[in-house]
Amino acid sequence: MSDINKRSFDFALRIIKLCQFLSKTYSLENNILAKQLLRSGTSIGANVEEAQAGQSRSDFIHKMSIALKEARETNYWLRLLEASEILPKEKLIDLLKESEEIKKIIGAIIVSSKKS
Repeated sequence: MSDINKRSFDFALRIIKLCQFLSKTYSLENNILAKQLLRSGTSIGANVEEAQAGQSRSDFIHKMSIALKEARETNYWLRLLEASEILPKEKLIDLLKESEEIKKIIGAIIVSSKKS
């Protein structure tokens, strides 16, 4: 399993646990945010996995580009949770850092794949 596959999978697990925690509060806002975060946060790894089976370089780049979009969206939802003070920064700092790193890795993979 490549580094980005493992990291996006592990990140998705952490997102699932965060969303489970958010959903236990039963507030409408938390449930809406949890659903959005769950969709985008788990989609990153799914698209990375799909890219591995791409039928062409173009297909690989396309699927990795979708993974990057999902990583950017996930980062947005995490920043929103922090800014709205739904969760304290301490609970989100590691996830925010990892989402930034995942974005950079996927972006570099895309750039590298376009050059090859």
